[in-house]
Amino acid sequence: MSTHLDQQLAPALAERQQQTRYRQRRLLQSPQTPGVQLDGRDYLAFCSNDYLGLANHPQVVAAFRKAAEHYGVGSGASHLVNGHSAEHHALEEELAAFTGRDRALLFSTGYMANLGVISTLVGQGDGVFEDRLNHASLLDGGLLSGARFQRFLHNDLDNLRKRLQRTDVERKLVVVDGVFSMDGDMAPLPQLARLCAEENAWLMVDDAHGFGCFGETGGGSAQHFGLDQQQLPVLMGTLGKAFGTFGAFVAGSHTLVETLINFARPYIYTTALPPAVAAATRASLRLLQEESWRRQHLQELISRLRNGAAQLDLPLMDSLSPIQPLLLGDDARALAFSRKLEERGLLVTAIRPPTVPEGSARLRITLSASHSLEDVDLLLDALGQIQRSLPR
Repeated sequence: MSTHLDQQLAPALAERQQQTRYRQRRLLQSPQTPGVQLDGRDYLAFCSNDYLGLANHPQVVAAFRKAAEHYGVGSGASHLVNGHSAEHHALEEELAAFTGRDRALLFSTGYMANLGVISTLVGQGDGVFEDRLNHASLLDGGLLSGARFQRFLHNDLDNLRKRLQRTDVERKLVVVDGVFSMDGDMAPLPQLARLCAEENAWLMVDDAHGFGCFGETGGGSAQHFGLDQQQLPVLMGTLGKAFGTFGAFVAGSHTLVETLINFARPYIYTTALPPAVAAATRASLRLLQEESWRRQHLQELISRLRNGAAQLDLPLMDSLSPIQPLLLGDDARALAFSRKLEERGLLVTAIRPPTVPEGSARLRITLSASHSLEDVDLLLDALGQIQRSLPR
């Protein structure tokens, strides 16, 4: 018998189903590689954020195993009680050097990092300005901070300038993604940095999808554009994408990091990452910097996909990142593309509202350095066949 709770919740689920926007989990039964087993069937996947193919790298796995044998599985406590291990500390120092910042601070997830940083830096009486296409964690951080929250038009510097000039708050925080997770395009960081300097605002960048993929040594959007700590004072990155592990970090000045240690509630009141995860990340950080061929191969894959899509008149959005969205518009059409790809053994997830704006449903194709050029050709061939078979 349904409870009162079930009766109240069920209509919203039914509505999602009618809208073809109902979400269901799939059961992964293999390592995170291009060839995956899902719900008992083998697929060639193009929907993982493991951009450099490090999630199942033998050296990363070995580092995890060795550290787990020494430290055990769990960290047991928060960083400020007795959960801050030597592996955590070494990783923070290495991330600070990698990003060219004074300090780096580990968080358990990127979502928590963004909530913690934004709510620590601004509050009531302050202002936070965010790109309309920012990740949900950034938007939630802005809303929950209590600061005056404004969203400016995507990558629109004039719109942001007008908003900054109209405000009379003392603290102004501008927050953007380095690489936008659903569109794959980059924020104009040099121009944003100059604008923030002119308007006495702080710039924060979530570079979850830029780290590892951009920059001479994989340092991400900041390295790609040559922005130092003064120009970009708050730099956040996640470890579960190009790094292939789990967690997040914030890099910046000594004062910023000490402020977060003392005031960021999601940091203070959360159990630390398992030390073995930190050790695995140290291994992936070394590989990320030493094996530049991974980024080079990734760029070859991106070029192969974009050139092939242009020849087939497939509407890829403007992106030079591993995120290559195929804009289909209609929810049902995006689902149909995804299902027909599955029938051919290819896994690409259909992304629909509310994750993306109305009328912009898409296939979010993501590439990994573990893919081959032949894998991309196989995907292009299938997409071309499906486009010809489905009515527009």
